Amino acid sequence: MNSKLKTVDSKLYLVPTPIGNLEDITLRAIRVLKDVDLILAEDTRTSGKLLKHFEISTHMHSHHMHNEHKTVANIVQRIKNGESIALISDAGTPAISDPGFLLTRACIENGVEIECLPGATAFVPALVNSGLPNDKFVFEGFLPVKKGRQTRLTFLAEETRTIIFYESPHKLLKTLTHFGEYFGADRPISVSRELTKLYEETVRGTVAEVIEYFTKKDPKGEFVIVIGGKK
Repeated sequence: MNSKLKTVDSKLYLVPTPIGNLEDITLRAIRVLKDVDLILAEDTRTSGKLLKHFEISTHMHSHHMHNEHKTVANIVQRIKNGESIALISDAGTPAISDPGFLLTRACIENGVEIECLPGATAFVPALVNSGLPNDKFVFEGFLPVKKGRQTRLTFLAEETRTIIFYESPHKLLKTLTHFGEYFGADRPISVSRELTKLYEETVRGTVAEVIEYFTKKDPKGEFVIVIGGKK
């Protein structure tokens, strides 16, 4: 246990971090990260830069999808023993298309208190600035790469609400092509990349128009795809 003045309790804190622009971190997030006993980070190198920028010297451990199932019990026990622990991902809110779900569930099952701070999540600005209906929507995250992909796309083709996906640059055109095949080339779509960063861009139109755009312009950055539901 450290000896610094504690403004946090022995619980798990889920702390959102900026998705690009460092100014998007909250004052509360900085305070919690400074005051907890331990920070669990998806990638300690990536998060190390963030912590250094805000002069946060809290000890950090690696916590990612490859080791999460092995470390959960130990982390739960540490919190039960009185430690305060914060979980952060590389960007955005932990456990949304990121590690954290297993730990959150284990804490709940073991009666350990959890507090999730509000903050940056990539899909919210992408949805709001898409111009597509946002009163009802479904978040899909990343589609299955191979197994189950066709089944999922067939199922989603009938979805009437706005649908949100995450995608990497090297799979973007493949995914957009599948949307054309399963949802129709004239389905309205909005594709945002590099949100909050210097080269932030949102391309809106039909699936066919957006495919044409990214065929001519090499896709770079992390993508959020917002697509209109079936009419």
